[in-house]
Amino acid sequence: MNDYRKHLIVDSANVKQALELLNILGMDGILFVVDPDEKLIGSLTDGDIRRGLLRGLGLENSILDFIQQHPKFLKKGDYSIHEVIEYRNKGFRIIPVVDKKNRIVDVVNFRFHKSYLPIDVIIMAGGRGERLRPFTDSVPKPMLKIGDKPIIEYNIDQLISYGANDMWISVRYLGEKIQDHLKDGSHKSASIKYLWEDAPLGTIGAAARAEINDHGYVLVMNSDILTNINFEDFFIDFITKDAMLSVVTIPYYVKVPYAVLETENEHIISFKEKPTYTYYSNGGIYLMKKECLKLIPENTFFNTTDLMDMLIAKGEKVSSYPLIGYWLDIGKPEDYLKAQEDIKHIKF
Repeated sequence: MNDYRKHLIVDSANVKQALELLNILGMDGILFVVDPDEKLIGSLTDGDIRRGLLRGLGLENSILDFIQQHPKFLKKGDYSIHEVIEYRNKGFRIIPVVDKKNRIVDVVNFRFHKSYLPIDVIIMAGGRGERLRPFTDSVPKPMLKIGDKPIIEYNIDQLISYGANDMWISVRYLGEKIQDHLKDGSHKSASIKYLWEDAPLGTIGAAARAEINDHGYVLVMNSDILTNINFEDFFIDFITKDAMLSVVTIPYYVKVPYAVLETENEHIISFKEKPTYTYYSNGGIYLMKKECLKLIPENTFFNTTDLMDMLIAKGEKVSSYPLIGYWLDIGKPEDYLKAQEDIKHIKF
C-alpha cells in the first residue's frame, strides 16, 4: 500500500540525503520538500539535482537551491474530480495533497490510485447475517473470507484504490472482530473510525453520527457486497446529474414466454411477442451530498429507503446509476459459495 511519507524530505536535509531517498523511491522518484511543520515548499527529482549541478551548484548547497518551487497539488476538501482527471491525463504520476494550512496529508500515486475521489465513505457492517448461519455464528458476516481475505476488505481496498480513504464503519454484532482486524486503517494508508450501534439502527441510521468535515459528498454502502464497480464513473454520473442522492441499481430481466396483450375496455389495442422487461433493484451503494446525513434521525431505526422517500417528498432529485460490472449481494449460503468461485475471475 502506498505510504505518502516516504516522499517527504525536510528543507534542512542535504543533497546526499535527497539522492539516497530518491534512490529508494526508484520509479516513483519525486520528493516533496517541507518545512518542520510539513508545509509544502517545493518538489525535487533526480533531474532537478542534475540540472542544478550543471548550473554550478554543488553537494554542499541547500536542497532549496535545487527544488521546483511551484509544484502541482490538490487541496483536501477543495478540489474537483476534473482536476484529478486532468492531472492523470497530462501524465502527472504523483501529486501531493495538502490541507488548509498547506501541510501535506497524502500523496496521490497513479500507479496505485485509479482516481482520488472527494468523498467520505460509510460502510454499514452491523448486521447479524441470520441467513448465513451457521457461518455467522462466530464470525460477523463482513469478516467471512472470500478467497484470501474478508468480504469487507475487498470493498475497502477497492475504495482506497479510488482515493476514498476517509472511512467510517458502523458495527454491532461481533464488531470487535472487525475493529481488531482493520484497526484505524493506517496500515492501508487510510483513516477508519467506528460507529457503534447499541441497538439495530437500520441500513443507514448509524450514519447520522458520522462527522464529515473535509468533503461535500458521502458514499454509503453495505459491507456484504462483492463488486468491481467503477467508483469514479459513479461519482461523475452523480455530479453530472446534480442529484441529492444516487443509488446503484442492478438490472433484472424478466422474459415472458408468451405474447403479452395490452387491453382497454376488453379490446386488444396492442401486443408484444415474448417480450423481455427490464427492472432495476437496489444495489446497496449510494452517493449523496453530505447534507443528506442531517435528515437522518439520531439513535433511531432508519433505512436508506426512508431517506430516499424523504428526499423525493421534498422534491429533491434522487437518481439511478445502472451498474455495468460485477455485483453480488452475499446474503445466503449459495451466494457465499458462488462468490468463492467468482473471485477467481473478477477483475478489480
